[in-house]
Amino acid sequence: MISVTWNTRELVLNALRTLYADLASSGLEAAVWIVDNQSSDGTPDAIRQQFPQTNVIEATANLGFAAGNNVALRALGFTDQPGTAPNAPRAVFLLNPDTLTQAGAIRALYDALFQLPHAGMVGARLYYEDGSFQHSAFRFPGLSQLALDLFPLPARLYGRLYETRLNGRYPRRLYEGDVPFRIDHPLGATMMLRKEVIEQVGLFDEQFFMYCEEVDWCLRIRKVSWEIYTVPTSKIYHLEGRSAIQIKPRSLLNLWTSRLKLYQKHYPAWKRQAAYVLIRTGMRLKIRAFERDASLDGALRAALIDACQQVIDLTHRA
Repeated sequence: MISVTWNTRELVLNALRTLYADLASSGLEAAVWIVDNQSSDGTPDAIRQQFPQTNVIEATANLGFAAGNNVALRALGFTDQPGTAPNAPRAVFLLNPDTLTQAGAIRALYDALFQLPHAGMVGARLYYEDGSFQHSAFRFPGLSQLALDLFPLPARLYGRLYETRLNGRYPRRLYEGDVPFRIDHPLGATMMLRKEVIEQVGLFDEQFFMYCEEVDWCLRIRKVSWEIYTVPTSKIYHLEGRSAIQIKPRSLLNLWTSRLKLYQKHYPAWKRQAAYVLIRTGMRLKIRAFERDASLDGALRAALIDACQQVIDLTHRA
């Protein structure tokens, strides 16, 4: 198992507590690797003290999600480019530090990974902290999803569209059964992969600092004919966004920078240009909304507006 941390000490300690409890009853042999992205809250020392069996790597900078995971993947024997990794484990489980693993979750993922036809990656069914439903699987992003994200609709209409294919969602009834279902990509909070998949497609693309790295990986995985599934019987709580909310303007910029890189890498030219027009228009609307929002203090408002303007500038340079 691999997890990347950044100033989430209490979250990752709880994540490790539930992870090790589930591993103990799973019948699986496993090693846990933590890559800490230069936390200032004492995360590495706390992990070593409470869970000394954990392999902790302290990065010398905040590497982000993709590069942080790659540090541990290399330590397991994988190489940056596609190639054999004879000493690597049979499967690798990537898990966010803001998660709580429920009993039987890891075994359910592992069994599905090696029993489902052509399965190369599987993800868990996720819940919010209060136990409510969380979408944990998505279709690859299209223009309709982009438009729904950027342009708010009346609540009643948006509520109807939110759960649909237009917004990249899978029907809730699929999550409520016991049968794994094929997806385009999981939320990056939980991903278990066969060794052969990583050997075939290589590591994460490190041009994605945060956000969209799992989408890019899954696009590459699907292109070489592996299937990806959600396993409803694997249940994990995801306390979403606890690291990202620490720096909201930076998170906004990271998100849209990564999305633009994803479009540049995988979209045809006409689709990229359409996406840029939508993004520029949407960012201008966000700027107007921030200017009118009396709840924002001056410094935060200025930072959010600047982040939106930087996104607009990026679309012109793309």
